[in-house]
Amino acid sequence: MLGGQKVVVGMSGGVDSSVAAALLIEAGYEVYGAFIRVWEPAYQTGRPQEVPGACNWREERRDALRVAVHLSIPLETLDAQERYKKDVVDEMIAEYRVGRTPNPDVLCNRSVKFDVLSEYADSIGADYIATGHYARTQMGTLYAGVDTEKDQSYFLWGMSTQVLSRTLFPVGGMTKDVVREYALHLGLPTAGKKDSQGICFIGPVDIKDFLRAFIAVEKGAVLNEQGVVIGTHPGALLFTLGERRGFTITDAVSRATPLYVIAKDVERNTLTVSARLTVGEEYSKTIQLKRIHWIAREPEKGVPYQTRLRYRAPLVPATFAGSTVTLTEALLKASGQSLVLYDGDECLGGGIIV
Repeated sequence: MLGGQKVVVGMSGGVDSSVAAALLIEAGYEVYGAFIRVWEPAYQTGRPQEVPGACNWREERRDALRVAVHLSIPLETLDAQERYKKDVVDEMIAEYRVGRTPNPDVLCNRSVKFDVLSEYADSIGADYIATGHYARTQMGTLYAGVDTEKDQSYFLWGMSTQVLSRTLFPVGGMTKDVVREYALHLGLPTAGKKDSQGICFIGPVDIKDFLRAFIAVEKGAVLNEQGVVIGTHPGALLFTLGERRGFTITDAVSRATPLYVIAKDVERNTLTVSARLTVGEEYSKTIQLKRIHWIAREPEKGVPYQTRLRYRAPLVPATFAGSTVTLTEALLKASGQSLVLYDGDECLGGGIIV
């Protein structure tokens, strides 16, 4: 990082973005904070009582403002409600309606967050944008964060080289423990704040409860591998493969073992569960992708890389050709989720599982 230039920091009200701003000031940058207000249910529907959950954006903004005052930097609130509703919420709901389970964090980073920050940076003549993501970038290439437990490069595979070339990730080379220690050392108001959980516009409410306000679902049967009914669920559309919660097992024998969703039939509104994740037609070594995006370079055909099918999932060796990824071991693939390809620490890009 080089000092002496202007940078816009996306400040969410959390400790990571707070430390990111502090590090940039220390490095000599002229820092401007920006808080992005995303969509909330009451904003769109006018029926907050019918749509559970909401991001407490006012509280998060207050925390971001307290940090900005502590660091003596300005903070601008950027309104991205309409954009977030259209490019994240609407797409997420549309995907769930047809039985796929998208990752809203990927949608947000790809279509909203970094574009909004870039546009504001352009409007004030800033050279860079920055966030508190645990990732690294160099000359438009994306790399995993040093902290393997917190690495967020999985959510950033849809970013362009153009945007990455002006993006800074100040905490990407740090571990979470070091970030918190630094925040405490500086006396930042967010130093002891817990990490946020779940999707920002939903808040602490279960995503299934949120989706039921937008998607008509009915209770259905939970089946075992032999097709025998052993329980019920609130709606097959609400589940993704690999889940082990949210359904009810009424069969006493089956209840004794943790069970995972290995298949769902949207037309019949059924879920099939098993104690094993290594069964079913969605358990495969071959995965087809759509909406493929490579960041700085395309993977070479037949060359071994590593791939991740969900956030924090173990990396699995794989090769890529066309739109097909071939794994060295079979895994349960969930339609709509992101598959991300790595070459060592470099995040090459990825695609959406068909």
